[in-house]
Formats: sequence, structure tokens, C-alpha cells
Amino acid sequence: MKRLDAYAYPPRGMSRDEASRYVGVGVTLFDEMVADGRMPKPKRINSRLVWDRFALDAAFTDLPESGGNKLDQLLRRPRHG
Repeated sequence: MKRLDAYAYPPRGMSRDEASRYVGVGVTLFDEMVADGRMPKPKRINSRLVWDRFALDAAFTDLPESGGNKLDQLLRRPRHG
């Protein structure tokens, strides 16, 4: 029986280093993003702090796009008339 590779899929729970790498930023910026609410706070499993991959995905989706969100741009556009 072939053993599954531990890296064949991303884990559900990630360490701080793994979570920062997962969203594509350094640990220092990741810490700032957690502190200001752009990234989720970790869960505690015994003495370990673990970030939920699904929560990271949701937070990443909510980050503004480069140049701003298209819907926000439309809503902020001044109306004439």
C-alpha cells in the first residue's frame, strides 16, 4: 500500500510561518494583518496556535484588489445630474 505524501494537499491547520507563506506575505506583515483584522486570529490546540486554512482563504478573498474593487469604484463614482 502506497503511503500518501504529507504535502500532497495543504493542511487545514497551519503554523504562523505556514499561514504567512500560504497567503504570500512575510511573517512580520502577517502579524500586522492579524493584529489589524485583515487576517484571522489563530485557534489554540493545546499549547499551539494554528490558523485555519478556510479562514485564511476567506480573509484573503476579502482583501482589496489592486486598483480597488470594481463594485466599490462604481459606487464611489460621482453622479452627474
